[in-house]
Amino acid sequence: MDPRRWRLDGQLALVTGGSAGIGRAIARELLGFGADVLIAARDATALDSARDELVEDFPDREIAGFVADVADDEQRRALLDWVEDFGDGLHILVNNAGGNLTRPATEYADDEWRSIFEVNLFSAFELSRYLHPMLARHGAASIVNIGSVSGTTHVRTGAPYGMSKAALHQMTRNLAVEWAEDGIRVNAVAPWYIRTRRTSGKLADPDYLDDVLLRTPLGRIGEPEEVAAAVAFLCLPASGYITGECIAVDGGFLRYGF
Repeated sequence: MDPRRWRLDGQLALVTGGSAGIGRAIARELLGFGADVLIAARDATALDSARDELVEDFPDREIAGFVADVADDEQRRALLDWVEDFGDGLHILVNNAGGNLTRPATEYADDEWRSIFEVNLFSAFELSRYLHPMLARHGAASIVNIGSVSGTTHVRTGAPYGMSKAALHQMTRNLAVEWAEDGIRVNAVAPWYIRTRRTSGKLADPDYLDDVLLRTPLGRIGEPEEVAAAVAFLCLPASGYITGECIAVDGGFLRYGF
């Protein structure tokens, strides 16, 4: 076995929404496999905290942070300019930034549901397009999009969130085929409930938590590190014949029957 198939040494990764939760865990996982990691997030304080923690744990890796709201195109372009200053192109892009506002479908204001699409879908599409030349430079690069089981079946997230994630899954399939000739693999992961700050409020309701666990065959809430492990696998040379896939990280939720 060639151990290099399970390493990311010498590769540069960008993780959006990388200051907390799943994004922070992904940055840590990629660093553990030997990659250098750039993280982007809106909250400067949280970003500095994440970077300081990662630098302490991985002193031999290059780790840098950039404050940007990827839902804003001007800030996306500023992020692009910043990334161009690092190394010889980019090897890995993880489109993790996302957000939601849960309401009945008839109660969303236009700017509310459109903003969900902007951060969950349009930011991933635009960043993938903007960074395509840097990714294509190596002939072996990876994009991983963080989707959701909400993009596959109905869950109680609100329609716009599910719609945006379903479109993200389809974008993954389209770009995987279109960019295969450029040496860019494009995959996605689709988490169910993961233990993060964003989900802590809902999961604090014991009745709601019981409902979630009853529909989860493994009988527990997932951890950010479990999503990060799936993302890292999709970036490794060992997964070099996998593209256009969406891997559920859901404890069996999507396979639940009666």
